[in-house]
Formats: sequence, structure tokens, C-alpha cells
Amino acid sequence: MNFTRFGRPAVIAVVAALALSSCAANESGAPASDSTSTLTGTLVGAGSSAQGSAQEAWIAAFQTANPDVTVNYDPSGSGAGRSTFIAGGSDFAGSDSYLKDDELAGSFGSCAPTGTAVDLPVYISPIAVVFNVEGVTDLNFDSATLAKVFKGEITTWNDPAIAALNPKATLPSTAITAVHRSDDSGTTKNFTDYLNQTAPDVWTESPADPFPYQTGEGAKGTSGVVDAVTNGTGTIGYADASKAGKLGVAKIKVGDKFIGYTADAAAAVVADSPLVEGRDASDLAIKLNRLTTDPTHYPLVLVSYAVVCTEYADAAKAELVKAYVGYMASTEGQAVAASAGGAAPLSADLADKVAAVIKAVK
Repeated sequence: MNFTRFGRPAVIAVVAALALSSCAANESGAPASDSTSTLTGTLVGAGSSAQGSAQEAWIAAFQTANPDVTVNYDPSGSGAGRSTFIAGGSDFAGSDSYLKDDELAGSFGSCAPTGTAVDLPVYISPIAVVFNVEGVTDLNFDSATLAKVFKGEITTWNDPAIAALNPKATLPSTAITAVHRSDDSGTTKNFTDYLNQTAPDVWTESPADPFPYQTGEGAKGTSGVVDAVTNGTGTIGYADASKAGKLGVAKIKVGDKFIGYTADAAAAVVADSPLVEGRDASDLAIKLNRLTTDPTHYPLVLVSYAVVCTEYADAAKAELVKAYVGYMASTEGQAVAASAGGAAPLSADLADKVAAVIKAVK
């Protein structure tokens, strides 16, 4: 579905208040008030379903502050969003994985011939390992055991490997249904990157948007995975933590402890990770290092990007992108995303880098 001028009343009340307390759209991306906004037009985005809750709240606040602007966002999945942007069908993409080298080597339909596309971090979130197993409320996994479950090598919940990690749990002999994304998904790429980095002897496939093994059950989008886990029996899946709802959420082993996710623990991993080398200076793609043994860090994390042009073929679209994406990455926008979806805010250093790139968009 598309998000546009929709509303959940409680969310809108909060974000509208934030928006209306801000001053005119400026280089920081803060929303303008109704009386000062001169922005007008329609902005189209598509992609990451993990960003869904944040996009709802961002759009509500931004449109309240800029009543002559309509923002449409289709949470079609990261791969679909990048394809739409590349084809010129959207003004920006939301993607939980940064542009691939072959994508960067091509052209972008919305960009001017002298421009290119860059990845700007706007949303940091833990990935939750969600489960629905009768009689089980707490569950621990190390990465090797989790990899074997999703690879189809462990097939029942009372398998000795799972039992050894959960000595206090009464695990049934129920068959495991491991639910993965059926569409090209940046969440999948981040999940498989975690397994590949931390359990390479088991998860031998390189991280990618398509799920690599013909195992388990596929479901489209974040909501599809959550629905399949919720309505199934003996199910397990992975999803942006904002969508975990009332499902059980497993703890993962970091160092010698099993930890649950927090926004701060996810942000700590991002802060300790370098930018991807060999890219345009404006591209802020992050090469996540998930090998931490620090139990205050949660390495199963995704960084979701706004993919934008450095120069747009349509100057009016450029102004809307600068205002909206700038708002997403601003202090106000990050607070809204944290409230709506439990996202971790960008560090001050990373936010400043995003703001500098946005300022230069034309």
C-alpha cells in the first residue's frame, strides 16, 4: 500500500506538535511551520518496508508543516524501491542495503546526466528474531545454531543444539518453520550478513537481498513475515524490531552473554563501523562490523538509507528531496522515528555528514 496523508491519531498528534514547533525548512531539514512554508508539489518514494512506521510518522509531521506538499511512500521492499528509483519512477528510494556496484555503474532516471545516486543513512534499527512456539516465552540463540535453523539443518524445536542453549525451556518436538523474505530485501541482506560474518562455517553464502537457500517458507515484506510467524505453528522469522509486536523475540549471543536488542546497542555497532571504501565522497554507505564481543552492542542491526540524486533532472524535485530527506535525518526527524518505530538516532557525526550531502544536492 501507499502511505499518503494517512493517520494514526496519536502519532499525528505527537509529530505535528514537533513539526509546528520548528522553524522554516532550512539546511538542517527541520519542518517549516504552516505560516512560513513555501514548498509545494508531490514527492514520491518507494522501498524499505522496515522504514514503514518511521515513514508514516515522518510524512505526517512533514505534511502538517508543509500543507502544500504531498509525500507518497510505497513500502514495496528495498530491492523494488531501488529498481523503481533507478527507472525514474520515484524521487528517492528507501533501502536497507546500500546500492550495489553494478547499480552505481548504471544510470538513474530521476538524476541529471551530471549527477549520480548516493546512499544516506536515515534509519538505524535492530533486527528482531521473532518466534511463535507453544509454551516457549524465552529463547536464546548463538549465530551458528540460528544459521542452521534458517539453512534447514536443524528442523525440530527440541533439537539438542537448541536445547543446550535453553536449559530452562521446555522445547516441543514441533517441526520448525523458518520464515524468510520472498522478495528482494535489505533486511534479508543484513540478516544474512550477520550470519555470514559470525558463523561463516555454517552460513557459506555471501549476503544478498534474495534469501539464498531453498528452505523454510517465504513471505513478502516485513508485514508478510510477521503475519506468517504469528499465524503459523513452530515458526521463526526475522523482521525490523519495530514490527515485532507481541511475538516472542529471541536473545542472541554476544561474547559470553545472551542479549536482547535495544536502540542504543544497535547504534553502538553502527558507530564502530567504517564507511564503504571506493565510493563517491558523498556516499555514506556503512560497512557494518558485526564481530563484536561486547555485550552492550547488538550486532544484528540494519542501517536503512535514503537513496537520492546528487543532482536532479527536475530542480523542483531537488528542493523537495532536500527538505524531506533533510528532515528525516534531522534531530527532530530522528526523534520522531525513535518514537514511532523504536529506531536508534544517528550519531551527531553521522547526522552532520548527511546534512552536508543534502545541502549540496541540486
